[in-house]
Parts: sequence; structure tokens; C-alpha cells
Amino acid sequence: MTKYVEYLKEVFAEFGPIQPRRMFGGYGIFHKGLMFGLVVNDMLYLKANDTAAKFFEERGLDQFQYEKRGKTVKMSFYMAPEGIFDDPEEAKIWAGRSYEAAVRSKKPAKKAKKKK
Repeated sequence: MTKYVEYLKEVFAEFGPIQPRRMFGGYGIFHKGLMFGLVVNDMLYLKANDTAAKFFEERGLDQFQYEKRGKTVKMSFYMAPEGIFDDPEEAKIWAGRSYEAAVRSKKPAKKAKKKK
């Protein structure tokens, strides 16, 4: 685990415990089993939905995107605002907003088919 990812545990201490998991060459940042953050090249991106995206866009924060087979793929994560790294209360607000976006975007579990 990188020092940056370890540092995020301190950043989000007031929000609650986070569990970083290695994935896709970076890290997923989880809270209570849901991914609300993404770290790529020691840059933090936070989950957004239609409601939360406006908070990121108002601040001019870039949406996470990558190239796949010659096409640009945009994900529902935006660069975290710089202020969260110096202000634990601000970090708690943004983490809560992103966690709620993760909760709302969670797909319901598929029902098992009954055997005949």
C-alpha cells in the first residue's frame, strides 16, 4: 500500500474507517463495503451521482476518465477538492456525499430463481 493511500485513513478519520483495496493498477477506497473513492497515480477521486456531480463541477474538478480501445471512458468519480486534505470536517462532508452516491448507485441483488 502506498504512503498516500495510508494517509487517506487520516484524512477520512472523522468520516469513519476506510478499507483500501488494490484494483485496476490503483486502489478502491471502501467504507462499509461500498466503494466511494478511487486512487490512481496518487490522485484521489470521489464517487458522484447526478445529484453530487454538481458539487464537483461547480469547483471545476475533473471527472475520472481513461482510454479503452481508442475510446474515452468516463467514470462516475471526480477529483477530490484540495480542501479536504487540510480540513477534517470538509473531508467528512465530501466523503459522506460520495458514500451516499455509492449507496444510491448500488444495484439490488438479483433474486435466485426457484427450482421446479
